[in-house]
Formats: sequence, structure tokens, C-alpha cells
Amino acid sequence: MWDAIYPYLAAILPTIGLLVIAYVVFKTIFEADRRERKAVAEWERSHGASPISSSDDESRPTT
Repeated sequence: MWDAIYPYLAAILPTIGLLVIAYVVFKTIFEADRRERKAVAEWERSHGASPISSSDDESRPTT
């Protein structure tokens, strides 16, 4: 029985392993980005700075 199942397991297990690794890496990146954005917003709030946005850019000339 294992002789019939082993080739399929050997083919699918590396793929599953890579998917798990990719999930953990992406989850960590997204959580770090979320925490950084939260920290920047808190810092701006505590220092009285206005949030930076592209629509509020006063250095662009208007026509």
C-alpha cells in the first residue's frame, strides 16, 4: 500500500511545506507593516504632526 501512496506524498509534501513557509513569511510582513503604521500614527498624534498624504502635497504647482 505504501508503495502506491509514497510517490504522491513525495510529490505533494514539498509543495505544502513551501506554502506553509510562504504563509508565515507573508503574515509576518503584513503584521509588521500594520504595527509600523500604527506606531507612526501614534507618533504623529503625540507630536502634533499632520499625517502625510499625497493629496495634501503643497509643493506641487497647480494649474
